[in-house]
Amino acid sequence: MQATFAVLGFLVGFLVGLTGVGGGALMTPSLIFLGVEPLTAVGTDLLYATVTRVFGAFFHGRKGHVRTDITVRLFAGSLPAIVLGAALLRVIPKEAINRHLTLILGSILITTSLLSLFKGELNLPVRRRWAYVYLLGFIVGLTVQFTSVGAGVIVSFALMNVAKVNPKEVVGVTITYGLALSAFSFLNYAFLGSVEYRLAIALIAGTLPGVYLGTHVNSRAGKERLKSVINVIILLVGILILVQRVAN
Repeated sequence: MQATFAVLGFLVGFLVGLTGVGGGALMTPSLIFLGVEPLTAVGTDLLYATVTRVFGAFFHGRKGHVRTDITVRLFAGSLPAIVLGAALLRVIPKEAINRHLTLILGSILITTSLLSLFKGELNLPVRRRWAYVYLLGFIVGLTVQFTSVGAGVIVSFALMNVAKVNPKEVVGVTITYGLALSAFSFLNYAFLGSVEYRLAIALIAGTLPGVYLGTHVNSRAGKERLKSVINVIILLVGILILVQRVAN
């Protein structure tokens, strides 16, 4: 079973390096599918995502794919959300969070991916302003507290389809911003005892070569093709989560 988790860490690490998506959008659903309790899956994934993004941020930073102006503003908006999320996690019953977690997770993934795939028809008339970046950081920060999804999925959608940022820079921003966000969010779950450390170690063991390989492929991928890959992966994962939720 440890080998299975190491392989899973490699695959998700590769996709994180390639697309910036994977910490929550792929790992948390995979752990839930393999039988890990939803709340523990989120906490364990946040630890795994933190370590994975350290490597991803380093590799993408060397290639000049990180926009620090966007990254810093996103995290500044997330700080009050992290504090609010920590308070809510201590008030809302654990059983209620586990019961609704997969439904929320799948809905977020499918909605954001469909918006991305059909953006040409939607024609979103949004002016680019820094205030929206802070607001986006708050929304994503709060979402990550309960699902571990957001840094890659929601931010990728907003930056690619609303702010029109280059997809390669989007990947660098989401990984670097996600690093800071997952590190702080992990502390909430560690305090609650909802982290499986042995499982996290097995996942991390496979992630370094995966992230390195994904980053290398990212630097060679075409802009539109990379964009499509990100959106399709998010959509497929969201569908699988909801199918599992209905089956159970």
